[in-house]
Amino acid sequence: MKQKFTILFDLDGTLVDTAPDLLLAHNHVMKKFGYPTKTMNDLKNLVGKGAGAMIGRSIWGQAKKEFEKVNNEKIKKEMVNEFIVFYGKNINVDSTLINGVKEFLVWCKDQNISMAVCTNKQEHLSNDLLKKIGIYDFFEYVAGANTFDYCKPDPRHLTSVVEILDGNIQKTIMIGDSETDANAAKAAEIPMILIEDGYTEKNIDEIYHNHLIKDFIGIEKIISQYL
Repeated sequence: MKQKFTILFDLDGTLVDTAPDLLLAHNHVMKKFGYPTKTMNDLKNLVGKGAGAMIGRSIWGQAKKEFEKVNNEKIKKEMVNEFIVFYGKNINVDSTLINGVKEFLVWCKDQNISMAVCTNKQEHLSNDLLKKIGIYDFFEYVAGANTFDYCKPDPRHLTSVVEILDGNIQKTIMIGDSETDANAAKAAEIPMILIEDGYTEKNIDEIYHNHLIKDFIGIEKIISQYL
């Protein structure tokens, strides 16, 4: 039996504030390889300079803009690998759920809503984080950057998950915090709920969305309009 509604969630910056642990991994790599470390404000300020990937969606994308400054390809590869390994071991040190997430997921379960994660973080890291932070069991499917041969903003990252869940694209909504999520949703013709203050260089009015929220407090009212 098909469930009546599906919600697709981004992970970093949407369900979980992962920035502190990404910063920790970034600075570990920079210090190890002799480069200057950065503060959280430094990273947030970089967004306006086109380095939003530092705290962006894919796990190696977090540091890619920094690592691109390194000319030696071998060193660059070592830095990326070190980042992934260190982050994997310290994935839930200071990361926290976005306000209201747990309560909303419980409500969705009570409403028999199907839920899945569509993230540009590697699948195994995504699963690990979701389990350690205590919300993995709410989701029927987790699609990471390496789950398919494509990922956001490619709409198939979303539509393939809906198909796997035996859902209905006409009864699906996306929740995310950046244009990567929004562009995928728009191309898939799925309504988009945008979370404010995402790590993106775009202004809110430049990002496709049908609804704008600060966190998950009260989002049930929006979802109820679609049920």
